[in-house]
Amino acid sequence: MSIQCQTETPGAFRQTITINAHTLHADLGLAAGGQDSAPGAHDLFDASLAACKALTAARYAKTKGFALDRVEAFVERDDSKEAEGSYVLRVKLGFFGALSEQEKQRIYSVVSHCPIHKLMTSSTVEIETAAL
Repeated sequence: MSIQCQTETPGAFRQTITINAHTLHADLGLAAGGQDSAPGAHDLFDASLAACKALTAARYAKTKGFALDRVEAFVERDDSKEAEGSYVLRVKLGFFGALSEQEKQRIYSVVSHCPIHKLMTSSTVEIETAAL
């Protein structure tokens, strides 16, 4: 997998992000001098957790034959203490379809261990930065 990020317009903050055959954008908010034309880096970080939980739920339900029609995931961020090393993400999930309470509880249990959740909370991530 390869991810490329480059400035879209010289002198501007907006970035074009290419992930394999997919294109995304990122920008700074107005208060930081950007145009708020796309999600910021923190938004994309948080969104990866929502997407992972939703995809994990859908995949698990499909493998178990559960009648899960749709997943909704909402993430609220509390970054008020980020400078002190605390970054809180509150996730709310909704599972829709002809599911029993037991099936819903099993899905809730599984999504609490989705790969991004585990990466964010129990892994040491090493980042090496070098010249292009």
